[in-house]
Amino acid sequence: MDIEKAGSRREEEEPIVQRPKLDKGKGKAHVFAPPMNYSRIMEKHKQEKVGTPGWKRGVAIFDFVLRLIAAITAMAAAAKMATTEETLPFFTQFLQFQADYTDLPTMSSFVIVNSIVGGYLTLSLPFSIVCILRPLAVPPRLFLILCDTAMMGLTMMAASASAAIVYLAHNGNSSSNWLPVCQQFGDFCQGTSGAVVASFIAATLLMFLVILSAFALKRST
Repeated sequence: MDIEKAGSRREEEEPIVQRPKLDKGKGKAHVFAPPMNYSRIMEKHKQEKVGTPGWKRGVAIFDFVLRLIAAITAMAAAAKMATTEETLPFFTQFLQFQADYTDLPTMSSFVIVNSIVGGYLTLSLPFSIVCILRPLAVPPRLFLILCDTAMMGLTMMAASASAAIVYLAHNGNSSSNWLPVCQQFGDFCQGTSGAVVASFIAATLLMFLVILSAFALKRST
């Protein structure tokens, strides 16, 4: 009797554990286990997470260098066009033959646009430095790509319009009776041609900046 009472007390003290029943007719219990290459996947993910800021910082440094070169090129184009003038040696008391960028509205717009672009590129250098220090930051990169696209369009527009005027100055146009003036104003045409080439280089560098920013933003997402 004492043994039976002790056994009954032990059963009352022990917690009741219910084991799940498997119904073979209705389904089977699923056992979730990590895949065989789980550790390899996690290691690869860690390497990608560690390596991402490295190449983004390299892209940001390259962006800073291109931005600095583009700023110098745009300001050089504006300065070259603004300082290019020529006066022919022969003149009379009432007539003087002189060529200056202010004689053509297209050239004046060229100087204004390239000055604005050069100033913008200079002011955008701090944002590029922020991208170097924080390569995963999206807002400064998004701001730069929007402004770079607008400035690229302005630079290309001004350079293309001025290139058309320089072409007419070199070759003329018989249909509109536009004589080639570069035969007389050789130095002026040479200076304006150099300014237009520099402006096209600045526009090309801005295009590369847009591509770099778009690539960095795409990889971020």
